[in-house]
Amino acid sequence: MPTPLLLERFQTFVTIFLGIFIEAVPFLLAGSLVSGFIEVFVSREAVLRLAPRRAALAALAGASLGMVFPVCECGVVPVTRRLYRKGMPIPLGIAFLLAAPVINPVVILSTYAAFGWGPILWGRVAFTFLIAFAVGLLFRWATPQETFAATLALQPTAEPLPPRRLALGIVAGPAVDLRAGASRALVAAGDDFLDMARYLVVGSLLAAGMQTVVPQSALLAIGAGPVTSVVAMMLLAFVLSICSTVDAFVALAFVGTFTPASILAFLVFGPMVDIKSTAMFLGVFQRRKVLYLVLLPASMVLLLGVFLNLNVGL
Repeated sequence: MPTPLLLERFQTFVTIFLGIFIEAVPFLLAGSLVSGFIEVFVSREAVLRLAPRRAALAALAGASLGMVFPVCECGVVPVTRRLYRKGMPIPLGIAFLLAAPVINPVVILSTYAAFGWGPILWGRVAFTFLIAFAVGLLFRWATPQETFAATLALQPTAEPLPPRRLALGIVAGPAVDLRAGASRALVAAGDDFLDMARYLVVGSLLAAGMQTVVPQSALLAIGAGPVTSVVAMMLLAFVLSICSTVDAFVALAFVGTFTPASILAFLVFGPMVDIKSTAMFLGVFQRRKVLYLVLLPASMVLLLGVFLNLNVGL
């Protein structure tokens, strides 16, 4: 028979998994709905016409797009995948993917409610914007536009339409009839939701397993120095996999225990990369690109947090 300790660990695992999954599902559903309507009502020609072609302008636009599409780290993934299939430039999509979970009205207001109009709020917005912009540019320089489609796990020309979508006659581009188009958009959204939900389940299972095996106290114990405090809070953000709409209130609990710079690292890095979002990235990019999406923001946030600890005293 299982020991009481194992049963307790299993109950903890299930509770954490359900908490992460249930918290993320509404945002994934919202992102899938946006993705579905983009599929039907936004043509590839419109994306190619409206999206900036210069890398710097595209990265700036992508880092700002969250104000128009206020989605968290779960909802932003299906939207980004759909826009890439429409021909969105590389830096725009990468910057949007990383910045939107923070650069949106809901998260800005929640951060204000937790920390007020102070350096944490402004630092979170500014550093998220800058890092997303920089990573977007790095992806553009490292991956030529004409070969970038090959890095997507699902390519628009190779992806077969499910039978029920064929029956409805879904094609990319604006729908002539609004009612029929909305129906088609909902079907496309359902396909996206079911496709991305499997990655969300895997990511939530991994996050719950990490939290069950590695207690928060073990991470907090290494957070005394200017470097280790930043590392500890980044690891905590990665493991906890908290939605960006509520993570400011979690970070508030560490005020007085950790330096402001390490708390800022928690608030910047967590929405960009955590366990569940990393799993969902695998539904869009090849593994090597996912590795870049994890390591580049992690390196930049770490360097920034350590610099602030050592030189600014933040």
